[in-house]
Amino acid sequence: MERLLDTVSIWRRFEWDSAHRIAGHEGACKAIHGHRYAAELELGGVEPDRLGRVIDFGVVKRVVGDWILANLDHTAIFDRRDADPRVGAVVALNAEMGKPAYFLDGPPTAERIVLELSRVLGPMLAELGVTLLSIRLWETPNCSAVWRRD
Repeated sequence: MERLLDTVSIWRRFEWDSAHRIAGHEGACKAIHGHRYAAELELGGVEPDRLGRVIDFGVVKRVVGDWILANLDHTAIFDRRDADPRVGAVVALNAEMGKPAYFLDGPPTAERIVLELSRVLGPMLAELGVTLLSIRLWETPNCSAVWRRD
């Protein structure tokens, strides 16, 4: 088989719904609101397996999808320092409903969320034998942030 290590990568897309707010934002994003997020993960950095695959798409769907479902889907993403009582009320309600809020060390901007995804998912994917090369996180159909491996 031809050498594909440096030329082949795969992409897998994940979508979920989450609320967030950007405390201190100068516009509407200072209010709690929701998005239909989409993350497109690029994986590679390995020799293809005996079938010519970088990794089975189903394995990626199960591992990454399960993490997103458990941590980000149908909940809220907040800055752990956000002391607004309305944030506390959402956190309490979501916990009661079995969907704990997800906390970041700073405002949950698209840029910070894509960095968090790379921090969490990179090691998980490495355990599967693939390298996370990039992530594009869509916050809206028109706005996204990208993380790329150095």
